[in-house]
Amino acid sequence: MPGLRFFSLLLAAGSGAIMAVQGSVNALLGKVSGLWEATFIVHAVGTVFAGVLLLVLRCSGLSRLGQAPWYTWTGGILGVLIIYGVARSIPKVGVAPATTAIIMGQVLTATVIDHFGLLGMTRLPFNYWRVVGTILLAAGAWFLLRK
Repeated sequence: MPGLRFFSLLLAAGSGAIMAVQGSVNALLGKVSGLWEATFIVHAVGTVFAGVLLLVLRCSGLSRLGQAPWYTWTGGILGVLIIYGVARSIPKVGVAPATTAIIMGQVLTATVIDHFGLLGMTRLPFNYWRVVGTILLAAGAWFLLRK
């Protein structure tokens, strides 16, 4: 469905925009309280917010959590490491350079996950167009990071 695919890409782009704002506010909170304290606060507030959403939206998937593979439980740990890394890097290099590096890391890792079909994802083999796209993305990152 082309419409659903477009909406999904729009949703992903919106998430990227929110991530840039989140990284900035997390970095500011880290300057005020300390990085580990900010990471804790971000997750505590997020947990409360997610809990409210579960209640309001009447979600019932919690009863199936035991069926999830063990590695799916590592998302919270990864989230702590992400928030710490973003909050630590943004004040040092700026929002755009840090976000560029984040996106490069995401795309390269995502390419490996797609190519091998890791973590339960559908296998999308690396091809010529993905090589060209990665090179163009890397070139764009290089231009953004130049002083």
